[in-house]
Amino acid sequence: MDPQRTAAHEMFDADVASNRLGIELVSAGDGVAVARMRITADMVNGHRIAHGGFVFLLADTAFALACNSHGPATVAASGEITFVRPARQGDLLVARAVERTRYGRSGIYDVTVTRGDAEVIAEFRGHSRALRPTTDGSAPGEGSAERDRS
Repeated sequence: MDPQRTAAHEMFDADVASNRLGIELVSAGDGVAVARMRITADMVNGHRIAHGGFVFLLADTAFALACNSHGPATVAASGEITFVRPARQGDLLVARAVERTRYGRSGIYDVTVTRGDAEVIAEFRGHSRALRPTTDGSAPGEGSAERDRS
């Protein structure tokens, strides 16, 4: 296995939604990740600016990459975004996720979305939860939800 590859790379390879939207994984490791996406004509709303859902999705993908870079399968418990500036068709957005803390199976991550390397477009904060490994051979997240609540 490539030493630069992490569990986040494996997760991203299987992420159909992010891949179909053209999101690129730039880097992921040690609780930090960078992803980027170009805003296309299909991502623009009635105000001719990027639909906030696509900006959120990019930030959420970077968040997922950062919190899964450690290895255990991890999912979002919550996510919140503040839109600072509009993005427009043709803009290349870059999302940089940084782990703030991990405690038990939980974590807090901040993501800054910029236009290129300059203007801040949005700030995102995500709370993660590592899934417990299964003993029955099913993938994490399959089976009983009770197993992952504690």
